[in-house]
Amino acid sequence: MTTTNPFLIIGGKGKTGRRVVEQLDARGVPYRLASRSSEQRFDWYDESTWSPTVAGVDTAYLAPPVGPTGLAQAGRFIQQAAAEGLRRVVLLSGRGVGSPGRDFAVYQSGVELENSVRASGADWTIVRPAWFAQNFSEDFLFDYVLGGEIRVAAGDGGEAWIDTNDVGDVMAAALLDERHTGETYSLSGPRTLTLTEVAAVLSTVTGRQVKYVDLEPEDFVAELVSYGQTVEDSEAVRDLFAVIRNHRSEYVSDGVQQVLGRAPRDFADWAREIAKTGVWSV
Repeated sequence: MTTTNPFLIIGGKGKTGRRVVEQLDARGVPYRLASRSSEQRFDWYDESTWSPTVAGVDTAYLAPPVGPTGLAQAGRFIQQAAAEGLRRVVLLSGRGVGSPGRDFAVYQSGVELENSVRASGADWTIVRPAWFAQNFSEDFLFDYVLGGEIRVAAGDGGEAWIDTNDVGDVMAAALLDERHTGETYSLSGPRTLTLTEVAAVLSTVTGRQVKYVDLEPEDFVAELVSYGQTVEDSEAVRDLFAVIRNHRSEYVSDGVQQVLGRAPRDFADWAREIAKTGVWSV
């Protein structure tokens, strides 16, 4: 690290952002959180908040919003921020962005965002993780686990679920070491599991019966909308699961080993440790 300016952390309350912040805190590295509730308010959809947010920083961690509209806003933001002096950016993208067969709006928007980062003039590192294991303990899949049914449209496809702590460690390394500039890293866990296999692991570690219910894609969208999600965001999640459904995520990626020099954590090991915290015991 060659800068004494604070790092800008956009998405610092999210699953990866929180873990990046923990890493910076542990090292005594200064940072500035940016959100709609931060001291200097930041809003992806209010461009008047952008310039004050980037003033005085030269390195940023960027976790973009969900959906094509949000990703497009993130692309505009990074172009403006680089023009105003942002020197480096570490982008949270998604595994499979830019790969053949990802012919969905959310993936195309991801490609466009990555291209905006590369063309911005700032130094960049792009990190593409697989689906987070913590979706089952911290996000919308948590409620499905408590309810005993993981109701998604993933068919019988597999995914190499990754511990978000591994993602946070990679992100922090990329922020703190400029040798990662110009690199794109794909991250995953050490093996793929179907949702049926995930449900079996969760049943074992939680002591409650958890099963996988395979929904038709449009039924899945309708359920998400009924829970209060926007149609655009619901369709984006449907398309992310469609990649699993179509067996296009059944591979492992070695980004954790490349960056950290160690293997990623296995889903079952993660689940056993999380179960000990009592998070699924409510």
